[in-house]
Amino acid sequence: MKILKTLIIVFAIFSSELVYSYPIDGYLLTNIRRLLRIQLILDGKIKDKEPIKGARKSINDIKLNLTNSKGDSLASFPKVDAVLQKRLNSLFPNLNESYSICVLDVTKGKKTRYAERQSERRFVPGSVGKLAILAGLFTELQTLCPNSFEKRREILKTRFTKAGKWAIVNIHTVPFFDPETHKFFKRTVQQEDVFSLYEWTDHMISVSSNAAASIVWKELILMRTFGKNYPVSVEKEAEFFAKTPKKELKEIAMSVVNDPLRKLEIDEKDWHLGSLFTSEAKKIVPGEGGS
Repeated sequence: MKILKTLIIVFAIFSSELVYSYPIDGYLLTNIRRLLRIQLILDGKIKDKEPIKGARKSINDIKLNLTNSKGDSLASFPKVDAVLQKRLNSLFPNLNESYSICVLDVTKGKKTRYAERQSERRFVPGSVGKLAILAGLFTELQTLCPNSFEKRREILKTRFTKAGKWAIVNIHTVPFFDPETHKFFKRTVQQEDVFSLYEWTDHMISVSSNAAASIVWKELILMRTFGKNYPVSVEKEAEFFAKTPKKELKEIAMSVVNDPLRKLEIDEKDWHLGSLFTSEAKKIVPGEGGS
């Protein structure tokens, strides 16, 4: 649906620092160690700067506000609201004219409002492409465990994988935290680093790690290929990527991240993710042109 286009645009506008503000009390559900450290800081067990108020949201604060008739009405964009459009335009005397933006106001209890600026302008999606990988992850997990959300979560928690060459080259630092010693540091991902699939996905979204994006994408390829036999051993994984023809690898890779968006009626002319996010990953799985 076109709603997702709006979400993608909004994701592009806001920085990864804002994305870092999603629920912090989910360690017991996810085993994401970064979340445990934040909780220990809030509990006073680790001395460090506390997150700002807006970054302390709980899982219980997540509310789906568009599961009613208001959400159904957004199958297409509403007409431009004159007042909101005027306020949006007022921002641009001090901003570069190259900005393309659309705003959808779905405030509870108020009418839906829409405004836009250069809505037809095209951009290279960059890190917004990580949302396509996320959609692919949800899709493949649903295929593997169609009747159990808990089994999907269990895969995310228990599938640990080493970064390997998939992480090379990357520039974004990710957090490392030892729950036993409370040692904490940040650095770029190295080949020997091991995280759960939940944590790799967290790194991909929270700090926009290109290394994590390629690693999660790799896992989608394995899910699609091995199905109920996923996860596979390190040896089986290495054999698969070494012996499978590059053309076949490319076709699977493009399918797992682009097909879910086609089902949402986002056409290829509007959106296409063409290659993995790190140079070494691109050598293992070739892409098909730009994004």
